[in-house]
Amino acid sequence: MVKTAKLGGTASNITVAKVAHGLMTMTWTPNPVPDEQAFEAIKAGIDALPAGVKMVLNSGEFYAQDFGTGNLELVARFFEKYPEYAERTFLSVKGGVKRGFPQPDSSPENLRASVDNINAALRGTKKLDLFECARVDHNYPIEDTIKVLSEFIKEGKFDHIGMSECSAATLRKAHAVHPITIVEIEVSPWSYEEETEKVIATARELGISVAAYSPLGRGFLTGAIKSIDDIPEGDMRRHFSRFQPENFKWNLKLVDELKAIAEKNITPAQLCIAWVSSLGPHVLPLPGSSHKKRTLENLAGGDFELTPEEEAEINAAISRHEVKGARYTDADPKVLHLWG
Repeated sequence: MVKTAKLGGTASNITVAKVAHGLMTMTWTPNPVPDEQAFEAIKAGIDALPAGVKMVLNSGEFYAQDFGTGNLELVARFFEKYPEYAERTFLSVKGGVKRGFPQPDSSPENLRASVDNINAALRGTKKLDLFECARVDHNYPIEDTIKVLSEFIKEGKFDHIGMSECSAATLRKAHAVHPITIVEIEVSPWSYEEETEKVIATARELGISVAAYSPLGRGFLTGAIKSIDDIPEGDMRRHFSRFQPENFKWNLKLVDELKAIAEKNITPAQLCIAWVSSLGPHVLPLPGSSHKKRTLENLAGGDFELTPEEEAEINAAISRHEVKGARYTDADPKVLHLWG
């Protein structure tokens, strides 16, 4: 049986798979995935679930090389071909950015335009279950942003509110205005900061689900990437600090330790997903997948129960190998709008 979880906030009556499905890499790549391959990857996860359990699909208004709605258009084509799957999924979409480039813009006018743009791209094939601003816009109090979004719920534009890359303090402020269903943050054995722990703890206290994106370190922690040359030209990871030559070799030491722990029972990817899942019943690992086989492997990772000894080994490895390089680039986190 696939492990499940209840969503938080206003979606507490909805049961979902413990492992969610990120769709970004299907389209935000130099070589977008063919529809049939993408559709198989999406269907595989949903088909593996028991009746009454939904798959969380995670998309974005700007998940394309041109920062356009290519990912949402893919989602729309999927539901046009498989309309019966619409009710078996919970669709979460990030938006609230400036047109043409993903920088935060939480002005009431842009929030409305963003939500309308998302719904237009979906073409009525699937209800937008949850909307979240991709980053916190410090030009507007978070309380005001949530008030605006709650009005859109009353208008029937979507059903639930999420947040992304916010601090624990901001999450608490937002939740006081309107219940937050999901908070999306990066969580993995190489992305487990002090604020990460605070957000996870605050979310548990408030009854909010955590969508833990990049649990595989953007593929690095799987062990499949041996050098920067294994990443295609044009791939955004080529610009990230942790993948640069001066950091790459050092960071492989953590990967080697994780591989040694995993080889007893499961793949390194499944080990990472199992570890993220173990951080709480409300924590949903959110790996990306463009292949049917990988989708099923990811789901199985969420089903795996780590022993206390395995958890201790993983935590010890994380403590021994401080990761070199920032989560994105070495720019000021405020520029990247992390932990708003």
